[in-house]
Amino acid sequence: MSTAAKPATGFRTQQDETLGRRKKGSVDRYIILRLLDYIKPFKGLVAGAVALTAGGAILTPLRPWLTRIAIDDHIAKGDHKGLAVISLIMLLVIVLDGLKQYAATWLTQLIGQKAVYNLRMDIFRHLQHLPIRYFDRNPVGRIITRTTNDVESLNEMLSSGLITIIGDILQLAFIVAMMLMTDWRLTLVVLSILPVMIYSTIWFKNKVRQAFLDVRTHLARLNSFFQEHITGMKIVQLFSREEAEFRKHSEINADHRDANNRTVFYFSIYYPLIEFLSSAAAGLVIWFSATRIMHADLSVGVVVSFVQFIWLFFRPLQHLSDRFNIMQNAVTSSDRIFRLLEEPLEPEPTESARTITAFTDRISFDKVWFAYEEDNWVLRDISLDIRAGETVAIVGATGSGKTTLINILSRFYPYAKGSVTIDGIELNDIAGNELRKLVGVVMQDVVLFAGSIRENLSFGDPSISDAQIREAARVVGADRFIEKLPGGYDYRIRENGSGLSAGQKQLLAFVRALLYNPEILVLDEATSSVDTETESLIEEATDRLMKHRTSIIIAHRLSTIQHADKIVVLHKGTIRETGTHQELLAQRGLYYKLYLLQHPERSRIEGAA
Repeated sequence: MSTAAKPATGFRTQQDETLGRRKKGSVDRYIILRLLDYIKPFKGLVAGAVALTAGGAILTPLRPWLTRIAIDDHIAKGDHKGLAVISLIMLLVIVLDGLKQYAATWLTQLIGQKAVYNLRMDIFRHLQHLPIRYFDRNPVGRIITRTTNDVESLNEMLSSGLITIIGDILQLAFIVAMMLMTDWRLTLVVLSILPVMIYSTIWFKNKVRQAFLDVRTHLARLNSFFQEHITGMKIVQLFSREEAEFRKHSEINADHRDANNRTVFYFSIYYPLIEFLSSAAAGLVIWFSATRIMHADLSVGVVVSFVQFIWLFFRPLQHLSDRFNIMQNAVTSSDRIFRLLEEPLEPEPTESARTITAFTDRISFDKVWFAYEEDNWVLRDISLDIRAGETVAIVGATGSGKTTLINILSRFYPYAKGSVTIDGIELNDIAGNELRKLVGVVMQDVVLFAGSIRENLSFGDPSISDAQIREAARVVGADRFIEKLPGGYDYRIRENGSGLSAGQKQLLAFVRALLYNPEILVLDEATSSVDTETESLIEEATDRLMKHRTSIIIAHRLSTIQHADKIVVLHKGTIRETGTHQELLAQRGLYYKLYLLQHPERSRIEGAA
């Protein structure tokens, strides 16, 4: 007997929203390396954007330089012709700078959109292959936050962050170089402000990073709360919980507001400080220049150009702080996105996996144990054989493990102990797509997607013809209500089948199963939420559907499984009884008690007897 690998008890969730999973010093480097993987396919566009940005970085600092020449060499000397030439050169520089900014912006936005498109595709592809347990432990709202808000933050960085930062840094370098060439002493006066700015920027970085992390955490909570309550709005209103839930929302919303206010507080300190430092630098330049001008040691053109240099010098620094805002937000979002992408996928079989294309012998559960949490066993020592062509019913009280048994067969969850085989092949050695072609499940809660009835029935499979869809609907009996709908098979279903009754949705699920044509059919409480008339339709359809198939039926209504070849009675995760309907009634055990609960008239007759 083979034994399946025990599932990891420390299955990661995204409850922990801190960056502590990796050392803080390595987070930025790690994220940048991951982001580069998404930018590499567009290295030609990146090279063009970097070249434009780098080449154009000299254009803005040229303006103060040309201003000094215009004042000292032409205005002071009354050279109108030279002033006209300098003015034309200045106009050309301004036009070229504008064209550069247009081209660089277009390229960076294009790079960002292309990279984020690939990232979204990777996220969705990854989500589709994550184990079901991941979705059990992570609220839908949190996952949506990852795929929307967090991706948009990353988009902003890729579109207007990285390459622009390169341009700002190069522009700063050119400005400092030109200031040194113009007057090194005034340059030192301007640069004397830098230590204060560097210290304040480091302080700002440390504070705002944690603040952005808190904002994202509370935003995920807010999205989760919204998603849960919009989905369950009927329950909220039925139980008159509007005010109570409003107060809960108010608390979560207040936490999100306070986290945002903390970021606003840090920015409200940092930005005025930058403005103050730039004004202080300009004041110092003018103060030092005044004495030198009086001693004829400095020209007016140099002073005017330096005032412009100061404005240009602090503007890239302000831009860098803005970009830093974007970068901090994006780093936080990127870390959360990459955590999602690092979640372990559903394990696939090894290279030695065996292929199964048809079911011919039996399904065997051999001493299977399963727990959703640690050692809180839901299934205990389950041993069961289901032969090809058999109809097997599984009954038992709520929580006895019926659906869990089917989830294991569908490999939604890994069992902890024992073995499950199909035709002698270990379940974990069968490829997921092959297994799910073999096993078709009709669930109690039918999931329909926004789109036409035709699209939902074929589920986007182009190989299924319109004639096949109509025939399957006729066999099940769903054609009666479909053809009455506006547009018939082209009727647009709203989100999650809103507008259709529970019975209609269940019938559509049966049509889908018939089109899917699995060799092993599983009906999980498939008639529990339908009326008597619809149930009779479904019973007729299932009789046709189960012919020449292995069928596993999970049911509360014992009337629907009386003709099963074998009935398995589960109780608290163990098999208590096995047999046909008549055999189990004759035993007068647990099944007999369940039967009497559903047929009280039989109990009264026997009591009278």
